[in-house]
Amino acid sequence: MLTIKCARCKNKLIKYLKIGKGKVLRCHKSRISNWYELEEVNGNYCCSCGNIIGINKGKFIKMNRHEFTYTGTKE
Repeated sequence: MLTIKCARCKNKLIKYLKIGKGKVLRCHKSRISNWYELEEVNGNYCCSCGNIIGINKGKFIKMNRHEFTYTGTKE
């Protein structure tokens, strides 16, 4: 389970179940267990500080690589 945080202000955004070894390029909405500070504004997912974390693509969120950090383990 990964905890995804904003790279700018370090607020917790979501808890995400990552399957596989690869990079976090997409977050499937069905695997998100907790939503913290992440808000949807005009099709973009933003932190409360205004940092754009990803883009809404329907079933998943296309993540901006340099706008977030994560801790935890991948399964």
